[in-house]
Amino acid sequence: MNRKEAIEYKYHGARALVMLHEQALRGFIETWKTIKDNKIPLPATKDSNYTSYQTLLRHVIWWAREYMLWICKNLEFPSPPFKPVPTPETIEAELPEYVDHLLEEWGLPLAEVPERRFFEPLYTSRWLVDYCIEAMLEHAVMHPTRHRFQLLELLQMHRQTNS
Repeated sequence: MNRKEAIEYKYHGARALVMLHEQALRGFIETWKTIKDNKIPLPATKDSNYTSYQTLLRHVIWWAREYMLWICKNLEFPSPPFKPVPTPETIEAELPEYVDHLLEEWGLPLAEVPERRFFEPLYTSRWLVDYCIEAMLEHAVMHPTRHRFQLLELLQMHRQTNS
C-alpha cells in the first residue's frame, strides 16, 4: 500500500478521483511507450503538443502537475512540493522518478478538505471556464484518459493499415 492509499480522506469522492488520476496517468504512459517503441508516427496536426513523442508526454505530465497547483491555489493551500517538469529533451530519461514523485504528492493536500468545499464555490480556469474543485479533479482524470484514447486509436489504425 502506498502512502496515498493509507490516507483517510474526509471526502471519499476526492480519494477516488486521486486514485483514478494515478491509474489514468500510468495508463497513458504505458500506451505512450507502446506507440513510441513501435515507432508509430504521431498524427499530423498544428497542435504543438504533438510535435514529438516527448512533447506529448511532457504536455500530459505538465498538466497533471498544473491541475493540482490550480486546486491548491484556489483552496488557498500551499503548493505541493512538486519539482519542475523535465524538459522535452530530458523527460524520457527522468520519467520513472518524476512520475513517482508527482504521484506521491498529488492529491495529498485534499485529505482534510470537507465535501462541501469540493462543490462550492466555482473558480475560473486558465481557459476561462468555471469549475468547482470536484469538476477540476474529474478534468484531471480525463486529460490523460483522452490522450490515451487518442493513442489507442492511432495504434489500432496502424495495426489495421499494416496487417
